[in-house]
Amino acid sequence: MKQISTYTYKSPFGEMILASFEGQLCLCDWKYRKMRMAVDNRIKGGLGSEYFEESTDVIRKAIDQLEEYFAGERKEFGIQLLMVGTSFQNQIWNELINIPYGETESYLGLSHRISNKKAIRAVAAANGANALSIFVPCHRIIGSRGELVGYAGGTGAKKKLLQLEGAITKDTQLEIFE
Repeated sequence: MKQISTYTYKSPFGEMILASFEGQLCLCDWKYRKMRMAVDNRIKGGLGSEYFEESTDVIRKAIDQLEEYFAGERKEFGIQLLMVGTSFQNQIWNELINIPYGETESYLGLSHRISNKKAIRAVAAANGANALSIFVPCHRIIGSRGELVGYAGGTGAKKKLLQLEGAITKDTQLEIFE
């Protein structure tokens, strides 16, 4: 059986799990998120593999790029991603990648981007199922009134990521919903 290599990374905003499979990054997610088991089971089942703890070149390159990102020195990533999900989820995740650094979008706006304004709940669910946090920037999705809504790493981490990118300032007053 093929193996998915995993490694725990301590980011400035919380612990993350990174994983690679056949030279591609398939996981960069918050270690203690509520959907941890569901995400892991989807990836393992979708790839027909099990997790095995070891670092790989892809994981090391991803960590290097994350370190540059957290230091404010990187705005785009150059890692081959392997998104494991339904075709709809992949459509949403690919659209998230098109949201520029330092900008935000709402769930409704994301629904409009895929030409399906009635898909707001499905868009939100796909956004929440994202297993490649930061590389697939689901943290850039906010509520229609500008409020911070749930995030796998917690709304505190989401706020810090948006501040890092300059999408909001430290003085920005936002409603926060978990």
